[in-house]
Amino acid sequence: MRETELVIRANDRIADGIYRLELGGDVGPIGAGQFLNLSLGRADMPLRRPFGIARHTADSVTVCYQVVGKGTEYLATLSAGEKLRAVLPLGNGFDVGEAQSIALVGGGVGIFPLLSVAEGYDREFRSYLGYRNADKVCLTEDFKRRGAVRIATDDGSYGEQGSVLTMLKEDLAAGVRYDLVLACGPTAMLKAMQKMWEELPDAPKCYISTEERMGCGIGACLVCTCKVTRKGTTERLRACKDGPVFEIGEVEL
Repeated sequence: MRETELVIRANDRIADGIYRLELGGDVGPIGAGQFLNLSLGRADMPLRRPFGIARHTADSVTVCYQVVGKGTEYLATLSAGEKLRAVLPLGNGFDVGEAQSIALVGGGVGIFPLLSVAEGYDREFRSYLGYRNADKVCLTEDFKRRGAVRIATDDGSYGEQGSVLTMLKEDLAAGVRYDLVLACGPTAMLKAMQKMWEELPDAPKCYISTEERMGCGIGACLVCTCKVTRKGTTERLRACKDGPVFEIGEVEL
């Protein structure tokens, strides 16, 4: 983890209210599923903002974000050549181990960091991507380059209508088998997934990346603590430092 200055290479709108921000500089090694904190350089916005890393190279890092408040509204106005300070990489990220067949399950902005997994490993991937509606659909072609993709929207305006969990459950019932399932999305989706996993016979190993509110991003402020139970012992861990990735059954959402 270190703080560095990065230069905006591109900041493009890729869907309704969704942008892809590419930053150049000496970013150092980054693991799939890790995140960074960006300082917007404004006195009225002192807190750094966390963003999941969607793609990275030796000299660049790409994040995608949805405009939801003043911070991201301002971020969307920035242009190539402007500079931002970043702290990276943060969090534990996803470890696929020896798994060969992997399902990626993403909802909303939770889709973005899963792309770093798909592009970071030479494995067999199948992605389940959920969006609010057709206007929010993005990055699908990137995922298709890495394997099969099923898409759902809440209103059925693109792909299938319904939940990514319904599609995943259908495939598992049809005999599709995975060595590992990785998921990131809204808390409601992850809670539903926890319940689904409790009921699944022979459920595959599954890790989820939580979406907790974060203050500092380095484990100091304790804003993002969550209850985690391991081997019968429950403790409060920091999502930014000890997570944000946890085994599906160990974290209380």
